[in-house]
Amino acid sequence: MPRAVYVLALGIFAMVTSEFVVAGLMPQMADGLNATVPQIGYLITAFAVAMAAGGPFLTVTVMRLPPRTALLVLFVVFLAGNVLAATATGYATMMAARIITGTASQAFFGVGISLCARVTRPEVRGRAIAVAMNGLMLGTLLGLPVSTLVGERFGWRAAFWAITAITVIAAVTTLFGVPRIERAEGGGGFRQEIGVFKKPKLWLVLSTSTLVIGATFSAFSYLNPILTDVTGFSAGTVPLLLIAYGAATVVGNNIVGRFADRHTVPVLAIGLVLNTFFLAGFALLADLPAPAVVCMLGIGLVGVTMNPAMVTRVQRTGNAGPLVNTVHSSFITLGIILGSSIGAVAIDAWGLRAPLWLGAIMAVVGLATVLPDLVRRSTPPTAPASRRVADQAERV
Repeated sequence: MPRAVYVLALGIFAMVTSEFVVAGLMPQMADGLNATVPQIGYLITAFAVAMAAGGPFLTVTVMRLPPRTALLVLFVVFLAGNVLAATATGYATMMAARIITGTASQAFFGVGISLCARVTRPEVRGRAIAVAMNGLMLGTLLGLPVSTLVGERFGWRAAFWAITAITVIAAVTTLFGVPRIERAEGGGGFRQEIGVFKKPKLWLVLSTSTLVIGATFSAFSYLNPILTDVTGFSAGTVPLLLIAYGAATVVGNNIVGRFADRHTVPVLAIGLVLNTFFLAGFALLADLPAPAVVCMLGIGLVGVTMNPAMVTRVQRTGNAGPLVNTVHSSFITLGIILGSSIGAVAIDAWGLRAPLWLGAIMAVVGLATVLPDLVRRSTPPTAPASRRVADQAERV
C-alpha cells in the first residue's frame, strides 16, 4: 500500500477528532462561552451543515491545484479554524470557527479520497480507501475519548490546541509523505467534473450512501441515553461500550475493504441486510443487556464501515475526481443530519427505541436502492441476435 494512503489517514483522523470534540465537552464549553448546552449542540450541527453545503464549493476552488498542494491549502484553512476555536471568547466566534473547519474537513475528504484512487491500482482501491478511512474509525475510537480527557483535565481550549498540534503533524507528514503529482487526468477541470452529475444513476448511488449512514447514525447519535435509560447500564460503563463500538468499526472497515473492489454491490447489500437485522434486534431487545450489546456491536461492524464499498461504487458510477468524492461526502453528511434530527423527533413522539426503528426503515430503503444493481449483476448478459441465429444454425 502506498505510503500516501497512511498519511491521508492521519489527516482524516485530525478532521474527525475536531468534528466530534464538541460532543464530549458540551458542559465545559457552555460555561466557557456563556452559552447553554443546546446552543453548544448547534455547533455540532453547524459543522455538519458546513461540511455538506460548503465542502463542495471549497473543493471547486482548489481542484485546479496539484493534489498535494490542495491538501496543504486545506490544512491551512482547517488549522486557522481550529486556532480560532481555541482562542474564541464568544459563541459567535466559535460558530464561525466550526463553519470554517467543517467546510475544510469535507473538502479534505474529497481531495484525499480522490488522491487514494490516483496512487493505487484499480483492483486495490477499495482496500486503500479502507486504510484511509481508518482515520475516521480511529477518530471515533480514540480521538473523541482522548480529546474529551484532555479537555476535562486541562480545559476545553486545550483539546482544540491538541487537535491543532495533530493537524500540524499531519500537514508536515503530507508535505513529505505524499508524492508531488499533477492534477487529475484529462484536464477538463470544473466542466468535466460537473458533467458527470447528469447521470441519473449517480444520484441513486449517492442516495444509497445517505441511507446507509442515516440508518447507522439514527442509532449511534442516541446510544448513550438508550444504553443508560433503556438497557440500564451505568453512566461509567457507557464510555467503555462506545470504545468497543469504535473497535468494531475498525474491524468492519478493514473487512469491507478486503471485498469492496471485487464484490462492491453484494457487500453493500449484505451490510444493509445485517444492519436492518441488528437495528431491529436492538429496538426489540434494548432492555436486555447482552443482546443489546451484541446488536450495538453489530451496527458498528456493518454500518459506517460500508464506506469503502460506497466510495468504490460512486467512483465507478461517476469518476474518481475530487468534486465527485466531496459531493459524495456531503451526501454521507446529509445522512448523519437526517438520522440524528429525525431520530430526535421520533424520540419525542415514541420514545428512545424509535431511532432504532427509524434506522431499520432507512436500511431497508437503502437496500431497495441497491437491488437494481444486484439484479443486473446476477442476470447473465443476453447474446446479440446475430450470435443467437448463428448458434441455432450450428445446432441444426
